[in-house]
Amino acid sequence: MTPLARLQQWFAARGWRPLPFQRQAWRHYLAGESGLIHTPTGSGKTLAAFGGPLLEALAEQAPSRSSGSRRRVARPLRVLWITPLRALATDTTRALAETADALGLPWSVAQRTGDASARDKRLARGGKLDVLVTTPESLSLLLSYPDTAPMFADLRCVVVDEWHELMGSKRGVQTQLALARLRRWSPRARTWGLSATLGNLEEACRSLLPPGQPPRVLSAARPRPMTLETLLPADIVRFPWSGHLGLSQLAGVMDRVFSVRTTLLFTNTRAHAELWQQALASVWPEDTATLALHHGSLDPALRQQAEAGLRDASLRCVVATSSLDLGVDFPSVDQVIQIGSPKGVARLLQRAGRARHRPGETGHVLCVPTHALELAEYAATRTAIAEGVVETRQPPRLPLDVLAQHAVTLALGGGFDADDLLAEVRTTHAFAALEAGTWQRVLDFIVRGGDALEHYPEYRRVVRDDDGVYRVHEKIVALRHRLSIGTIASDGNVSVKYMKGGGLGAVEEAFLSRLRPGDRFRFAGRLLELVRLQDMTAYVRLVKQGDGVVPRWMGGRMPLSSRLAAQVLASLADDRTSPEMRALGPLLAVQARLSRVPSPGELLVEQVKRRDGYHVFVYPFAGRRAHEGLAALLAWRWGQQHPNTFSLAANDLGFVLSAQLPVALDADLLRELLSPVGLVDDLAQGANLGELARRQFRGIARVAGLLPPSLPGRTPRSLRQLQASSGLLFDVLSQHDPDHLLLDLARREALEEDLQIADMEGLLDRLQDARLHLTSPTSLTPLAFPLWADGMRAHLSTEDWQARVRRAAEQLERRHAG
Repeated sequence: MTPLARLQQWFAARGWRPLPFQRQAWRHYLAGESGLIHTPTGSGKTLAAFGGPLLEALAEQAPSRSSGSRRRVARPLRVLWITPLRALATDTTRALAETADALGLPWSVAQRTGDASARDKRLARGGKLDVLVTTPESLSLLLSYPDTAPMFADLRCVVVDEWHELMGSKRGVQTQLALARLRRWSPRARTWGLSATLGNLEEACRSLLPPGQPPRVLSAARPRPMTLETLLPADIVRFPWSGHLGLSQLAGVMDRVFSVRTTLLFTNTRAHAELWQQALASVWPEDTATLALHHGSLDPALRQQAEAGLRDASLRCVVATSSLDLGVDFPSVDQVIQIGSPKGVARLLQRAGRARHRPGETGHVLCVPTHALELAEYAATRTAIAEGVVETRQPPRLPLDVLAQHAVTLALGGGFDADDLLAEVRTTHAFAALEAGTWQRVLDFIVRGGDALEHYPEYRRVVRDDDGVYRVHEKIVALRHRLSIGTIASDGNVSVKYMKGGGLGAVEEAFLSRLRPGDRFRFAGRLLELVRLQDMTAYVRLVKQGDGVVPRWMGGRMPLSSRLAAQVLASLADDRTSPEMRALGPLLAVQARLSRVPSPGELLVEQVKRRDGYHVFVYPFAGRRAHEGLAALLAWRWGQQHPNTFSLAANDLGFVLSAQLPVALDADLLRELLSPVGLVDDLAQGANLGELARRQFRGIARVAGLLPPSLPGRTPRSLRQLQASSGLLFDVLSQHDPDHLLLDLARREALEEDLQIADMEGLLDRLQDARLHLTSPTSLTPLAFPLWADGMRAHLSTEDWQARVRRAAEQLERRHAG
């Protein structure tokens, strides 16, 4: 029987037939080609990528091996599978092992991640595997050992799963650099990326493959049918504010959860996941063991229990965050519920794909609004899905902190020649334009720390030996570097453990530092009492009844994608047929009566005078990040012409400038304030670029190795100490080495990431051509109210803010009723 016939027989035994795009991927792989497989979630990407190596191995298999022998013959690794999530790594390892075994291949398959068992880690380090599933961080760790090269000498295939999730971040750059090293060791290795939802496919493919290879993208499978349904509230308020609906939808959510066997309920933040798990548990009609929680701050054992419960359908509902967004195959999941706006088409498609993950099934997602205006976002998302609109992701260019880390990794892993490594890294998309002078600055940094730090021994990590090879000699440098490999910046996490043993996960230090012994908080779906905080570990005991605060994690606010924001504007103007926009009818009627419903091609500006000040509301519909930068720009420019004090607030639809002194804005002045001329300089002043660069520097310094981690057995440094250390380094370099490559990088990232300078330039160009509509409503409008409420949040405590906002909303409702 031919290898292809054996593989087809295995498919048939499972009731499947190979799809055309899978056969196409196998042919290209066997022809020695690389590329990107882009197909919908649940359509068979894993087997499309793994089938080629399986057919190759079956063809090479000796006759005696096909008769059932399982004797392990030592040989180098054949397949390396890179995945962004630990949960995905576990699921992938299981699936690949089962497939290889069913086909009679005596392959050892294991994973090397932070969650891997001690056995798997030994196998990975010992080179006793045929297939290794790993993450970018763990792969880089392997590269830091001198004996790793022989393990990859005969590597046949590298698969990068969920490439769209990695490519837009420094983790993607880390992956590119590791792939460049693997190609040097094993030039025959083919590289295949897997992606489900992405707008710029050819660029994604080019960023993954070595230069000179055409971007071969396989997208043969038809999009999986997907339906979006909204759980409409019984009452739509005409003056909404953030989170107002929230848990008022709990009864409806419970009805839907118990209408099927298994549900995945997604929230956008870990804090909301904890809150929804708590709310569901309070009214759960059956054993709460059938309700679970899953997010990235939980202990691996707790996450694995939830994943196992989804696989065997023993769980009724799992409340999750993006920790379960990607590619994990749970055929038992019957429905997905999304709490709040997904903030992007790609994210919702990923999450919807987790339900009915079975061949031939239609995807479905139930959306639950936490804010009335999120109804417009749901309607816009449905339209975007129907039109095939998906956001793009831009791969970073020249992140020198990642390059510095990689160079130290290779110096530790046997050493490197500077010219050879420069040529190697230039084969990556991220560093194709790396100049020789910049590379010399990176070398200077890892050898002596730069001009300002050369007298401090801890910053002299790499030595150029007499043979011209750069190596690491100090054991303490090697230990610290291996402990800090990676590009994910953490924010001072504190481990949470029971007094009697057993871990629950980690909470940010900024939250726990505000608690005192005896205080209670909710974490990991449990009510806990803090006993003591010692050496970055919070020791707790379980409490059966009562209430407690929920931790807040940094980065919890997701901005609406610019593509979806533009679609929301179109839905507000033209969509009157979708159930969401019909439900918003009363709100939009009040908006039209008081001011105007905005439309594409125009810019609506509302000027409102209230007892609490003078407010100017602007609605560009460009997403929160762009609005934050634009608000800072306008406040700076306006204040330079007419001295005043402004406070700012922004959301995904617009922003508000609130002035202490009377203000008057006309069309000519607004055009001048929105001019793209002098954008960078004015934005740097208005948004305080120096402070933004200081914040960026802490993460950059960690990645580049300037803030080494605490060593095992020593008291970990607190977040406050890390902030002080990074701040001191920033000040020293600013004063004594102002052209340091990491300072330049911090300023560039502050402009590109915090201030979204490229998007800002495009936005200002668009607004120059927009029709201006300046109105002066007699009161806050439905679009203005949530911005005003967010502005009040900065001046009041949570309790005062909620009371004042609720009272204001009720007053406006009474005034504009009918």
